[in-house]
Parts: sequence; structure tokens; C-alpha cells
Amino acid sequence: MKDKEKDRPVLAITMGDPAGIGPEIAAKLFASDSLHETCRPLLIGHPAIMDNACKIVQAALDIRAISDVAQAHYEPGIMNVFDIGGEGIDQIRFGEISVPAGDLAFRAVKKAIELAMQNKVAGTVTGPIHKESINKAGYHFSGHTEIYAHFTQTRKYAMLLAEENFRVIHVTTHVALRKACDLIKKDRVRDVIELLHEGLKKLGIETPRIGVAGLNPHASDGGLFGHEDIEEIRPAVEEARRLGIQVEGPLPPDTLFALAYGGKYDGCVAMYHDQGHIPFKFLGFQWDEKKNAMKSVRGVNITLGLPIIRTSVDHGTAFEIAGKGTASADALMHAVAYAVKLL
Repeated sequence: MKDKEKDRPVLAITMGDPAGIGPEIAAKLFASDSLHETCRPLLIGHPAIMDNACKIVQAALDIRAISDVAQAHYEPGIMNVFDIGGEGIDQIRFGEISVPAGDLAFRAVKKAIELAMQNKVAGTVTGPIHKESINKAGYHFSGHTEIYAHFTQTRKYAMLLAEENFRVIHVTTHVALRKACDLIKKDRVRDVIELLHEGLKKLGIETPRIGVAGLNPHASDGGLFGHEDIEEIRPAVEEARRLGIQVEGPLPPDTLFALAYGGKYDGCVAMYHDQGHIPFKFLGFQWDEKKNAMKSVRGVNITLGLPIIRTSVDHGTAFEIAGKGTASADALMHAVAYAVKLL
């Protein structure tokens, strides 16, 4: 093996839900010469599904099915597909939830985790899965983050979204909003602040500046609109400060993200899923009304706290455009770049 090739990490890239756009954006990614300049990519999925995806996006790739990482041959024009097998491939239809699709999507993720935990790959990058499909297939998880935490036996973890200099981590994610409010506890908030601090340092920010969002409007206005900001979030921020972390909060959520986007903070802590996702996707997603499609879908999802590297696109399966070849691979390319950077 050439010395230059040794410098490029082996990344396991999952195909995502085969009824969605995952295989198509993976095919576009592998057709890009720049991919091979940064890493040695290994697709985890089903060869027949990836062959069809290549035809849809007109990617001239030589698909090579392998059963061991050592069998992979990394160079432009080749897609090494770690074959996970699978039944019911002929039952999968674009844009439809199904057991075979959910089963394949889940098993691709599980195999990527196994390879990383065995140090056979340096990191993992995941394509979009459909939560209902994997649950119908019998795998009861609410998303990638929870799957990774389970199979790596990780207790303290959190979802970080990153797009250029805008970064937001979440205290709670895939739970009902009523339950999310009950989960805002001092220890959890402090843990997430620490995870963000360490994550930002790994991304090259020597002294991260962190802003923490309040849970309630105006961060409760001194207790007028709820007790969580004063009783749970503020003490967590104060404890983090005593640990030497440069952090402020709780701050009114309706101004925090604007301040962060303007450069005041290197990262934000959101209390629940949509509080962080809405401003993030407002910045990273661009809709083209004339073409009735997304012009660009940017943004990377990183799971912090794991013993292995995991990055992902921060968009869904986009069932409505699956099979049309129009999906953007921007986010997947950025997910690969972040995985390499974290390594």
C-alpha cells in the first residue's frame, strides 16, 4: 500500500433507507474524485440496490461486492460495497415504508458500528433512514443516535448539528415535547455543555465560546414563565463555568441563535429537538420554487460522546423525490469532511 493511501482513513458509509434518496446521494458521492482524495470510502449496503442507484444518477462506477474490509480496492471509479445481504429486495418501492427497506437500513448501520468497534474502519458516515420503517422491521429505536448509543454502550452522548460556523447541540431529541420539558435536568444540561466543549475543541476551536438556550420564552423572565431556567439550566451553566468552560446562559432562545450566527458563540445548546433544528435548517436548506425541489441541503449531524466517529447528513429520506436522481449530495460530502476532520 502506498504511503499516501495509508494517510487516508477508511470510512464506512451506509446507504440509508433503500426506498429513499440515500443510495442515490451515495452514488453521487462515490462518483466524485474529491472523495478519494480525503478518505478510502467503503459503502455498507446491498450491491443490487447500489447498482440501480448508480443507473438512476448516471454514475459510471464499478461496483465490487465484498465480505471483508481487507478485500476493498480504493480508487476513483470503484465502489466497494460491503454486502449485508437481505431478503425482499424486489418488494421495496421508492417512497414507501416497508419491512425489507427498514431491515436493510438498520443492518447497514449495525454493520458499520461493528466494523468501527473492531477498528476495521476509522469512522462511520450514515445515510438517511426512516424511523417508521426500521420500527416496522422490529428494531425499536428512535433514530441513528440511539442506535449508536445502544451498540457502543454509551451513556453520555448528544446530537450536534454543524454547518460552517453555526453549531447546535441538543439536550433532548426524539421524544414528545411534553416529555422533553421533564428531561431538562441540571446534570444532563451540564453533561451536554461538556460534550459540546470537547467536540468544538476536536474541531479545532481552542477556547470554545458556548451559549445555552433557555427552555421557556425569554428564558422565563426571572421565573415568570416556568421554573426550569432558574432551577435546572442556570445551575448547570454555573457548574460548567467552574470547570473552566466559557459558557453563558440561559439565554432567550429567540436571540441566541442570531447571536451565534453572527459570531458571538462557537456553539449553542438547545433544550429540545425543534428548538435547535429549526434555525439550523433555515440556514442550511435552500428551496427552489421554480424547480419544486431543494436547491441545496447542507448540514451535518455528529454524535458526540461515542467511542467511535459518527457523522451523518441532517436531512431525511426525501421519499417524495426518491428514484428521480435529483437529490443533492452536498450534506453527505460535508459529513465525510467532518468525519475526516474529527479523525
